[in-house]
Amino acid sequence: MAGLLDALNSAKTSLEVNQKSIEVVGNNIANVNTEGYSRQYTQLTQYPSVNFGGFFIGQGVKVSDIQRDHDVFIQNQLVDKSADYGYQNAQARPLSELERVFAITDGNLATDVDNFFDSWQELSANPSDLVLRDVVIQRGDILSTNFNNTITELNTVQENINDTLTSKVDDINSKIQEIADLNYRIFSVEINGQSANTARDRRELLARQLAESVGAQSFSDSRGMLTVQLPGGLPLVQGSTAMSLETISSGADLDVVLHAGGITRPIDQRNIGGEFKGLMYLRDSFIPGLIDDIDRLAYEITTQVNEQHALGAGLDSISGRYFFVDSPNRTAAPPTDPWHDAARAMSVQITSAEQIAASQAPTPPGVVAPGDNRNALLLADLDESYLIAGIDNFNGFYGKLVARVGLETNQNQLSLQGTEDAVVQLDNLRDGLSGVSLEEEMIELITYQRGFESSAKFLTTVDELMDTLLAIKR
Repeated sequence: MAGLLDALNSAKTSLEVNQKSIEVVGNNIANVNTEGYSRQYTQLTQYPSVNFGGFFIGQGVKVSDIQRDHDVFIQNQLVDKSADYGYQNAQARPLSELERVFAITDGNLATDVDNFFDSWQELSANPSDLVLRDVVIQRGDILSTNFNNTITELNTVQENINDTLTSKVDDINSKIQEIADLNYRIFSVEINGQSANTARDRRELLARQLAESVGAQSFSDSRGMLTVQLPGGLPLVQGSTAMSLETISSGADLDVVLHAGGITRPIDQRNIGGEFKGLMYLRDSFIPGLIDDIDRLAYEITTQVNEQHALGAGLDSISGRYFFVDSPNRTAAPPTDPWHDAARAMSVQITSAEQIAASQAPTPPGVVAPGDNRNALLLADLDESYLIAGIDNFNGFYGKLVARVGLETNQNQLSLQGTEDAVVQLDNLRDGLSGVSLEEEMIELITYQRGFESSAKFLTTVDELMDTLLAIKR
C-alpha cells in the first residue's frame, strides 16, 4: 500500500508541475508584444529518492524556480546604444527648424544682401532719382528686418528646446523613483530565494529609457539592486533612494539641476548624455555660434555701409550721416564682442530719400554736383570688395554659415540612422535570445499538455489499483 501512496504522490506532483508550466507558457504568450518582457520558463527539480525494498525510488518533481531568458551583455549594449540614439534623435527636430531658418531660397539673407547693394548700383545710374533712393531705403529696411527675424527665430528654437527639456523632467523623475521602488521590491523578493522576473524586466526597460533620455549608466550590486548614475558620475538611484531633476527658469535662460542627498548640483553637457545632452549642445553651443556669426555679419554690413555713407552727401549737401542705426556695442570692451546684438538692433536710420548719400561730399563744403554717383558706386562695391577678417565677402561669410547648418544636419541624419540600425539589431538579437516565439511556446504548450494528460492517466491508474487492493481486503 505504501508503494501506491508514493506513486499517488508522484502523480500529484507531476500534475502540479505540468499545470504550473502551462501557466508560465500562457503568460509568455500573453506578453508576446509586451515591451521589455523576457521569456520565462519553469526550472524543474526532482524530489529526493527514498529507499524502498532495497531500491531508491523517486518521489516526484517540483518547480524549484521560474526563471527568465536574459543576457547581461546585450542589455548593457542596448543601454549604451540607446544613449547614443537619444543624443542624435533629440537634435533632429531642432536642426530641421534651423534648416528652415537658413533655407536656400530667394527670400534668405543672402538674397536680401544682394538686393540691398544692387539698389545702390541701380541708384548710381541716376543718383538724383527719388524713386531709386526710396528703393535703397526699402531694401535696407527689408535687410534689417530679415536680420531681426533671423535672430528671433534662432531664439525661438532655443526656447522650444527649453520647453522640451522642461516637459521631459517629470517623466524622468517618475522613472528614477520607479527604479528605486523596484530595487526594494526585487531585494525583498529575492532575499527569500525567489526570482522577481517581472520587476527585473520593468527595471531594465526603465534603465534603457533613462539612458536614452539622460545617458544614464546602470550597475548591479551584490544585493541585486541597480545603481543608476549620469555619465559624469552624479547619482540618480542608489539602492532604494531616488534623486530628482529640476528645471529652473531665469528670464529666457533655463538651467537643469540635480537634487541629490540634500545637495543641488548643476547639470550641463559635461555630466549628462542622451537626449538632454543633444538638446543642450544645440542650445548652448551650436545655436549661439550661429547667432554670433549673424551678429558679426550684421555688424560688418552696418559698420562698413555707415562709414562709407558718412563720407558722402545727400541731395541737401549734408554729409556725415549713418545709413543704419549705429551698432549697439561698437565701443564695448572685451570679452564682449563689438558685434553682440548687432542683428537684433539693426535698422535704417535714414528717414528721407534726400538724405541718401549717393554723392561724394564736396570739398570744400558746398553744393553737391548734379549727377554725382561716386559714393553710390563705392557703396555698391562693398558687396564684393570688402572682406570680413580678410577672408570672406558678405555672402561668402553667410554661405559658410548656411553650409555649417547643412553639414550638421546631414551628419545628424547619418548618425541617427546608424544608431537606430544598431539599436534595431540589438533588439532583434535580444528578441532572438530572450523574446517570446509563438511557435516555440506552442510546442512547449503541447508538451506540457501531454504531460498533464499522462499525469492524470497515471493518477487514474493508481486510484484504480488502490480500489482493487481495498476490494481484495474486503
